[in-house]
Amino acid sequence: MTYTIAACVGVVLAIVLDLAVLRTKLLRRKAFWVAYAIIVFFQLVTNGVLTGFDIVRYDPDRIIGWRIAYAPVEDLAFGFAMVTATLCLWVWCGRRVVRAAHAADHAHPPQPGVAAPPRRGR
Repeated sequence: MTYTIAACVGVVLAIVLDLAVLRTKLLRRKAFWVAYAIIVFFQLVTNGVLTGFDIVRYDPDRIIGWRIAYAPVEDLAFGFAMVTATLCLWVWCGRRVVRAAHAADHAHPPQPGVAAPPRRGR
């Protein structure tokens, strides 16, 4: 499998994870794209240094050859997939923790005349 195919598969899987599996819908949020623009900038700087100084080399038969700041375009696709999947899992896990805490707070409603227990973790 070429790096190009692996990067494309990664992008598709990240999009499906966001929109269909976990349903975090990060790709529909402006905040995601602003954060991702910052990440891409630093990714290009890092990849530019690593590939520009031949610290990292790519087999020309495994990539399509398009480069941005010395880095193969596949690196941007792969980076997008990694960042998107990680953020989707982060948001999904965070929502589960919030839901569990909310459910625990409402599992035992306070009784009249009894002080409510102190809230934890807030």
